[in-house]
Amino acid sequence: QVRLVESGGGLVQAGGSLRLSCAASGSIISINAMGWYRQTPGKERVLVGTITSRGATSYTDSVKGRFIIPRDIAKNAVYLQMNNLKPEDTALYYCCAFPSYWGRGTQVTVSS
Repeated sequence: QVRLVESGGGLVQAGGSLRLSCAASGSIISINAMGWYRQTPGKERVLVGTITSRGATSYTDSVKGRFIIPRDIAKNAVYLQMNNLKPEDTALYYCCAFPSYWGRGTQVTVSS
């Protein structure tokens, strides 16, 4: 079992930045990759970006150049650094440890 706890969400103006954190505990050795997803009401959860155990990252087109996923191996944590935020980035953001572990989510609201 893997437990994930997100933090760092909040309200920010367009153009601003936020840094989400995801702390992992439990059977961490079983994790091959982690990712961040987001979801808005009435829509499916969509992938924002991923980071593999080797540190390789990938991002969905809508956030490329604005979001990055750094990690701190010693703290068993990954982050989502979000820059130049847009109102359309407003969503509930979830941390995921593949294949099937999820956090409870943290809300990000970007005002125009």
